[in-house]
Amino acid sequence: MSESETPQSQAAGAVVNFPAPARSTTVTFDRRELSELLNLYGRMVAAGEWRDYAIDFLKDKAQFSVFRRSSEMPLYRIVKDPALARRQGAYSVVAATGLILKRGSELSRVLKVLDNKLSVVS
Repeated sequence: MSESETPQSQAAGAVVNFPAPARSTTVTFDRRELSELLNLYGRMVAAGEWRDYAIDFLKDKAQFSVFRRSSEMPLYRIVKDPALARRQGAYSVVAATGLILKRGSELSRVLKVLDNKLSVVS
Protein backbone atom coordinates (compact mmCIF):
# COMPACT_ATOMS: atom_id res chain seq x y z
CA MET A 1 0.00 0.00 0.00
CA SER A 2 1.46 3.36 -0.97
CA GLU A 3 1.24 6.54 1.04
CA SER A 4 -1.48 7.95 -1.22
CA GLU A 5 -3.75 4.96 -0.65
CA THR A 6 -5.72 4.90 2.53
CA PRO A 7 -7.10 1.75 4.11
CA GLN A 8 -10.62 3.00 3.37
CA SER A 9 -10.02 3.37 -0.38
CA GLN A 10 -8.58 -0.13 -0.66
CA ALA A 11 -11.40 -1.68 1.37
CA ALA A 12 -14.06 0.08 -0.68
CA GLY A 13 -12.99 -1.59 -3.92
CA ALA A 14 -12.25 -5.00 -2.44
CA VAL A 15 -14.72 -7.85 -2.14
CA VAL A 16 -15.04 -9.10 1.40
CA ASN A 17 -15.82 -12.78 1.73
CA PHE A 18 -17.81 -13.62 4.80
CA PRO A 19 -17.57 -17.12 6.20
CA ALA A 20 -20.49 -19.37 5.34
CA PRO A 21 -22.91 -19.87 8.21
CA ALA A 22 -22.10 -22.95 10.19
CA ARG A 23 -24.50 -25.74 9.39
CA SER A 24 -26.10 -27.41 12.32
CA THR A 25 -24.69 -30.90 12.60
CA THR A 26 -27.16 -31.88 15.29
CA VAL A 27 -29.99 -34.17 14.20
CA THR A 28 -33.41 -33.08 15.48
CA PHE A 29 -37.07 -34.02 15.21
CA ASP A 30 -39.18 -31.60 13.19
CA ARG A 31 -42.59 -30.30 14.29
CA ARG A 32 -44.57 -33.10 12.58
CA GLU A 33 -42.37 -35.82 14.09
CA LEU A 34 -42.61 -34.31 17.57
CA SER A 35 -46.38 -34.09 17.20
CA GLU A 36 -46.61 -37.80 16.36
CA LEU A 37 -44.28 -38.75 19.21
CA LEU A 38 -46.10 -36.65 21.80
CA ASN A 39 -49.52 -37.90 20.64
CA LEU A 40 -48.37 -41.49 21.19
CA TYR A 41 -46.82 -40.50 24.52
CA GLY A 42 -50.08 -38.88 25.66
CA ARG A 43 -52.10 -41.99 24.80
CA MET A 44 -49.66 -44.24 26.68
CA VAL A 45 -49.67 -41.94 29.73
CA ALA A 46 -53.49 -42.02 29.71
CA ALA A 47 -53.30 -45.83 29.64
CA GLY A 48 -50.93 -45.75 32.64
CA GLU A 49 -48.03 -47.36 30.78
CA TRP A 50 -45.54 -44.49 30.52
CA ARG A 51 -44.75 -41.73 32.98
CA ASP A 52 -41.72 -39.82 31.68
CA TYR A 53 -39.79 -39.08 28.51
CA ALA A 54 -36.49 -37.61 27.40
CA ILE A 55 -35.38 -36.14 24.09
CA ASP A 56 -31.73 -36.28 23.06
CA PHE A 57 -30.39 -34.42 20.03
CA LEU A 58 -27.00 -35.88 19.25
CA LYS A 59 -24.53 -35.24 16.47
CA ASP A 60 -25.54 -38.24 14.37
CA LYS A 61 -29.03 -39.12 15.64
CA ALA A 62 -32.02 -37.94 17.66
CA GLN A 63 -33.69 -40.08 20.35
CA PHE A 64 -37.05 -39.95 22.07
CA SER A 65 -36.84 -42.21 25.14
CA VAL A 66 -39.85 -43.23 27.24
CA PHE A 67 -39.77 -44.42 30.84
CA ARG A 68 -42.11 -46.16 33.22
CA ARG A 69 -40.30 -44.36 36.05
CA SER A 70 -37.74 -41.61 35.60
CA SER A 71 -35.14 -43.47 37.67
CA GLU A 72 -35.13 -46.51 35.37
CA MET A 73 -33.67 -47.32 32.00
CA PRO A 74 -35.90 -46.32 29.07
CA LEU A 75 -38.56 -48.84 28.06
CA TYR A 76 -38.31 -47.81 24.42
CA ARG A 77 -36.20 -45.47 22.36
CA ILE A 78 -37.50 -44.01 19.11
CA VAL A 79 -34.38 -43.18 17.13
CA LYS A 80 -33.98 -40.99 14.05
CA ASP A 81 -30.71 -41.76 12.25
CA PRO A 82 -30.47 -40.01 8.85
CA ALA A 83 -27.36 -42.04 7.94
CA LEU A 84 -29.59 -45.13 7.62
CA ALA A 85 -32.33 -43.39 5.60
CA ARG A 86 -31.44 -44.94 2.23
CA ARG A 87 -30.67 -48.43 3.51
CA GLN A 88 -32.98 -49.41 6.36
CA GLY A 89 -35.01 -46.31 7.06
CA ALA A 90 -34.20 -43.36 9.27
CA TYR A 91 -36.55 -44.36 12.13
CA SER A 92 -36.39 -47.29 14.52
CA VAL A 93 -38.01 -48.39 17.76
CA VAL A 94 -35.52 -49.99 20.14
CA ALA A 95 -36.55 -51.96 23.25
CA ALA A 96 -34.76 -51.73 26.60
CA THR A 97 -32.77 -54.85 25.75
CA GLY A 98 -31.40 -53.27 22.57
CA LEU A 99 -33.63 -55.31 20.27
CA ILE A 100 -34.87 -53.30 17.28
CA LEU A 101 -38.63 -53.87 17.19
CA LYS A 102 -39.37 -51.99 13.98
CA ARG A 103 -37.41 -50.00 11.44
CA GLY A 104 -38.59 -47.91 8.50
CA SER A 105 -38.61 -44.69 6.56
CA GLU A 106 -41.98 -43.40 7.84
CA LEU A 107 -42.34 -42.52 11.52
CA SER A 108 -46.07 -43.24 11.68
CA ARG A 109 -45.56 -46.82 10.45
CA VAL A 110 -42.69 -47.42 12.85
CA LEU A 111 -44.76 -46.16 15.80
CA LYS A 112 -47.55 -48.63 15.03
CA VAL A 113 -45.55 -51.33 16.83
CA LEU A 114 -46.08 -49.34 20.06
CA ASP A 115 -49.73 -48.57 19.20
CA ASN A 116 -50.33 -52.30 18.95
CA LYS A 117 -48.96 -52.71 22.47
CA LEU A 118 -51.46 -50.06 23.62
CA SER A 119 -54.42 -51.96 22.11
CA VAL A 120 -53.25 -55.18 23.80
CA VAL A 121 -53.10 -53.36 27.16
CA SER A 122 -56.57 -51.81 26.75
